[in-house]
Amino acid sequence: MELEEERCWRAVQSRDPRFDGWFYSAVVTTGIYCRPSCPARPHRVNLRFFRSAAAAQAAGFRACKRCRPDAVPGSPEWNARGDIVARAMRLIADGVVDREGVDGLAKRLGYTTRHVHRMLTEELGAGPQALARAQRAHTARLLLETTSLKMAEVAFAAGFASVRQFNDTVREIYALTPTQVRGPGLDRERRPAGTLTLRLPYRRPLHAGAALGFLAQRAVAGVESCDGAGYERSLALPHGHAVVRLAPTGDHVTATLRLDDVRDLATAVHRARRLLDLDADPVAIDEQLGADPTLSRLVADSPGLRVPGYADPAESAIRAVIGQQVSVAGARTTTARLVTTLGAPLVNPDGGITHAFPTVEALAGVDPDSLPMPRSRGRALHGLAAALADGRICLDPGADRTEAARRLLALPGIGPWTAAYVALRGLGDPDTFLSTDLGIRRALERLGRPTAAPAVEALSEHWRPWRSYAVMHLWQSLHDLARTPIGAVPA
Repeated sequence: MELEEERCWRAVQSRDPRFDGWFYSAVVTTGIYCRPSCPARPHRVNLRFFRSAAAAQAAGFRACKRCRPDAVPGSPEWNARGDIVARAMRLIADGVVDREGVDGLAKRLGYTTRHVHRMLTEELGAGPQALARAQRAHTARLLLETTSLKMAEVAFAAGFASVRQFNDTVREIYALTPTQVRGPGLDRERRPAGTLTLRLPYRRPLHAGAALGFLAQRAVAGVESCDGAGYERSLALPHGHAVVRLAPTGDHVTATLRLDDVRDLATAVHRARRLLDLDADPVAIDEQLGADPTLSRLVADSPGLRVPGYADPAESAIRAVIGQQVSVAGARTTTARLVTTLGAPLVNPDGGITHAFPTVEALAGVDPDSLPMPRSRGRALHGLAAALADGRICLDPGADRTEAARRLLALPGIGPWTAAYVALRGLGDPDTFLSTDLGIRRALERLGRPTAAPAVEALSEHWRPWRSYAVMHLWQSLHDLARTPIGAVPA
């Protein structure tokens, strides 16, 4: 997709923060690249525009020290699209290149390494290695600014192959040495080992209360908790476990992470952002949905509504099956029992967060008839876990959403609602609609709209490509009318 340079220039002129993360502007006379909202006032003739920070870096530009262009929300485009480039970007953000190399990325996508490199370079101006390198540099800066790790520890934790590569990359991108990036002002002695506190930016507005309420209604004891001011849960990461607490604060979300292994920082941050849908473009979503007569009042009442996600898409599928035909409270109770018996205890528990969610391997290894649920649902859960464990179904950040739905529907006990719910919350598809959902029907009935499935499906066509957010607005409307926490109706 080509950048529209005139539109980019207008965004830079207006310092519009909504475009931060969508593209980057670089000034040829200074050799610096910025976010569109940077206070600097460059002349149009001196500007070049790039689709990614990695492309700007590859062209020889260094990051602006004033606007810090690497500390912006991710592009919402990568969540909205389902093509190979978007899937690759989601996997790179999750740290796949650092862990498995470009060959591992290509294997997950089902294409050759050469094809993946060509597609990314043609659209973004940088290949997978350069994109991963930009992410490593950002991770290194976070570690330098927020931890007392030694330089060599920062280098390897951020994913660099050597201290020399780390030093050269930091100097090239930030025009500072790692020691200068760290600076003298950080009080490192008071930070518990493995604990990091980060600021996660997002595009305004954010309906934080609705997101926290939604997650609180479904919080499973031992894995999650929500106290109204923030949401906390355990994470299963490539090198160990972590506990993350997310607390909306002003113009950012404060993320406090306790990591077993700091090499998991970049992956943990990516998954934390997905939990609160922080890379969404709420202005574009609200403009589209707010123009529809059915949703206009709902959007006006709840601007910035997000689709809370899961840190692990496989967990979303497991919990969707557990929640079939039972109340939200009943699903929480059953899931908590599974967590206690099958979830791995955390080495470093944090208050009520004591376990990781059970792995698909653990669930696939139990007798389905012993699961605390009706036999048919237990067998459906066991079959799903087995399919996830042996790779017949792929539910990772780069999964092909259409293929994942097809394979889910081929399993016994998995119906359209469950497959759609996994796409909506697990895979982050912004355009999924649950036309048979009871809560959706009740909300539409209150709005005086038809409730038969074909009519509901036809109505939802007006809400593309943001039908997942329409689902959230309809569910939220039931909360507003009933004065109960969001999520009391939908499972």
